[in-house]
Amino acid sequence: MRPLRLHLHDFGSFREPATVDFSGVDYFVLVGPTGAGKSTLIDAICFALYGTVPRWGKENVIAHALAPSAVSAKVALVFESAGRRLAVVRALRRDARGKVHTAEARLDELDPSVPASAELEDLLAAVVRPVAEGAAVTGEVQRVTGLEYRFFTQCVVLPQGRFAEFLHAQPRERQDLLVQLLDADVYERVRRRAVQEEQAAAQAAGFARERLARLTDADEPAERAAADRLAALHALDARIRTDLEALRGHDEELRRLAGERDALRDRLAALTALALPADVPTLASGARAAAGEVAALTETVTAAEAAEQRAEDELAAHDDPAVLLELLQALETYERLLADLDAAESQAAETRAALEPLAARSRTLEAAATEAEQARDRLRDAHAGADLARRLVVGDRCPTCLQPVTTLPRHPATADLHAAGKRLETARREADQAGRAHTEALTGLRHLDRTVDDLTTRATTLRKELSGVLQEQEAGWEGKPGIDAGARPGTAAEAPGERAGDGQHEARPPSAVEPFYGRVEREWIAAWRSELEGRVAAGRAAERRAAGARRAAREARAELSKARKRADELAGRTERLWRDIEAARDTVVPLGAPPLDRADLHHAWTALLAWREEAEGRERAALESQEARIAGTERQARALWTSVVAQLTEHDVAVPDRPAALGEAVSAAVAQAQAWLDRVRENRAAARELRERVEKEEERARVAKELAQCLRADAFERWLCTEALDLLVTAASETLRELSDGQYELALGARNEIEVIDHAEAGMRRNARTLSGGETFQAALALALALSDQVAGLSATAARSLDSLFLDEGFGSLDPATLDTVATTLERLAAGRDRMVGVVTHVPALAERIPVRFEVGRDAKGSHLSRMTA
Repeated sequence: MRPLRLHLHDFGSFREPATVDFSGVDYFVLVGPTGAGKSTLIDAICFALYGTVPRWGKENVIAHALAPSAVSAKVALVFESAGRRLAVVRALRRDARGKVHTAEARLDELDPSVPASAELEDLLAAVVRPVAEGAAVTGEVQRVTGLEYRFFTQCVVLPQGRFAEFLHAQPRERQDLLVQLLDADVYERVRRRAVQEEQAAAQAAGFARERLARLTDADEPAERAAADRLAALHALDARIRTDLEALRGHDEELRRLAGERDALRDRLAALTALALPADVPTLASGARAAAGEVAALTETVTAAEAAEQRAEDELAAHDDPAVLLELLQALETYERLLADLDAAESQAAETRAALEPLAARSRTLEAAATEAEQARDRLRDAHAGADLARRLVVGDRCPTCLQPVTTLPRHPATADLHAAGKRLETARREADQAGRAHTEALTGLRHLDRTVDDLTTRATTLRKELSGVLQEQEAGWEGKPGIDAGARPGTAAEAPGERAGDGQHEARPPSAVEPFYGRVEREWIAAWRSELEGRVAAGRAAERRAAGARRAAREARAELSKARKRADELAGRTERLWRDIEAARDTVVPLGAPPLDRADLHHAWTALLAWREEAEGRERAALESQEARIAGTERQARALWTSVVAQLTEHDVAVPDRPAALGEAVSAAVAQAQAWLDRVRENRAAARELRERVEKEEERARVAKELAQCLRADAFERWLCTEALDLLVTAASETLRELSDGQYELALGARNEIEVIDHAEAGMRRNARTLSGGETFQAALALALALSDQVAGLSATAARSLDSLFLDEGFGSLDPATLDTVATTLERLAAGRDRMVGVVTHVPALAERIPVRFEVGRDAKGSHLSRMTA
């Protein structure tokens, strides 16, 4: 994995967007004050790839990536790995409760043809295909880089405080790392594949043995028996062909004779089918009766339609019932208006008579209430004076007359003031009730007067309208049926409230005693009601008579229609029977049927049936003779078929159900015999092939088993990792000798633990954990450099290549000579191969020797980055 471009925004201390361009850089250093954010850049690379950072402690912690006051953050890394260019982007967001979540995570493969020095947006936009999203990004990064997170932080990114993890790791942990780095798991895959091959070969051998055991007829006697049966069936086929020709001749003769017999049967069936229809004898009399019924009903319909027309004419002469009913309703309305007017005038008179007593009572009760109020006021003054007298003192001024009091007054006992108030309240209530009663009576009288005026106006208007309409109606009755003209009511009666001669209207005076609705008006209304009701009844009677005439005419026409239909049916039946007898005769004309007599249907049928009896006897005799010829031919065919069946049975050939299939049966038996012979020969060849396959698969299983045993994980993998670790320790020892000025070397212990050989102590071997801080840094750096340098050569598939190494460790603990050796070693490591080396340091002597320098500073706005070239 080699980074090309790193972009971060609101990640850690980098609040503002910052982009680091690694294109064309092989060896660089990050410098700046403590806390400026140098290690944050290394953290950003690790977070972009794996979603976590070693300094945060736990792998699933992401909250530290977001600046404390930021609500979102983003990290993007463009890198190359194994010849592919990829981009990984991770974005974070803080929710309303302050919890940090992953808002976006994606891994895309980019177009490598875009220059590495292009703008970041151009690099990220050149997506060839999406690789992974969300939680799948970390796993896909592990597959692309070939390193899990824990091994990435031991081989590529060596963070502060964890520089010596590989040096101090347990042998099992170092072996896991070497297995992944060196692709040693390929041997485990080879071992598992060998086990699978062994199982597959053993299974294939077992299948071959089972198939060999199931093979039958796979020997020489079976092949000879099959060949003999095939020869016998060929001979049978030659004999059967002659018999088959004879059978075919018999079949053709039988078909010819059967055809002639069927023709005779058809002729006999045609004769037998002739039969006299049941209704032929009575059909002529029925037709005559139907014609007579049609004539009689025609006369009935004519008379009924004439009566219907007379009834319709009579109905048309009567008045429209709807008009008469409207006039009756208007009379009823007028009669109700007169009754309402009479009732309203009576009620008004009663109310007017009661007004004066109500007024007198109201005046009396009002005077009584005034007197009660005055009595209460006098009593109240007496009580006030008595109360004041009790409080007077001789010599003081009287509060009423303002004179000195010389003698105290004596007041007699006074009546109860509360009782006087109750009497006043009762008198006032009675006066108010009497006043309201008088007011209500006066208001009611005014309302009744208005009602009388309104009813008088309405009754007068309606009376005039009725008089005009009735005069018009009476003028139209001349010459129409109904009540005699002399009995009709006249229209000379005066309208209610109308004075004869002037046509003016006025309400009856209040002193009137007689009701407004008089006897003359009642007689006038009753006379017109009787006239109108009589004419309505006469019209309805005419309607009933017209309806009865219509119904009688309709029923007569229906009966006539039925009679005509029956007559038509009988005529049609007669015609159909003539067609039937002609069709029946046509079927037997070839047999010599006589012509038909069209004068009488019954006679025609009788003559045809007499001829049929004679012809039927001749045809039956011819049919019996034909049946005898067919029986003789069938006996000959059965005898030949019996002989053929015996030959087929002798050779175990299935007998077909019909002679026509005889050739097919023999040919099928020959084909089966040939197939049996071919199958026997194929089985013998297959048996030879299966025996060879069993031997081959058993040999393959033996080889695979031996290979699997040689590659057992508890032996081969341990041996391979031990050899690889020995090479790494040897290479690291050379570097450590240079760094320690020949004092220290590294060696493997009996349990593959890394030990230190101290030449200052006569070559004493001791555990690496006993080294001081500076010595531990030297030993860990030597191992890291050896691991980075040797891993590609040790890889089983040469697919692993640690293209980058980032060192974030305090070089300040080194003396000048050791520091110079470290710097020289790092320069050689960066220049010797296509590898990027990045260093985080505070030591100016080391930083000045590195060609590309990124300076990191920090102010109130966060961390900032600038690139400087030496």
